[in-house]
Amino acid sequence: MSLDFNGKVAIVTGSGGGIGKGYALELAKRGAKIVVNDLGGAVDGTGGSVSAAEAVVQEIESNGGEAMANGKRKCAIGS
Repeated sequence: MSLDFNGKVAIVTGSGGGIGKGYALELAKRGAKIVVNDLGGAVDGTGGSVSAAEAVVQEIESNGGEAMANGKRKCAIGS
């Protein structure tokens, strides 16, 4: 059985590395458009850079997928 995510958007938090990156790459491989969300900071919450997220975006795009990097800490979803 194969799950198809064509036409879907996935927001994957912590996807600049580790298991989050793995999920982002797999979802992209299955057709989802990916928002690679990663704060890029240290474990204690200091610092921050979207460079890890941007690297994952490049990897997804080089494999034919669509993605964008996001390093925001908060977001509001409204109607």
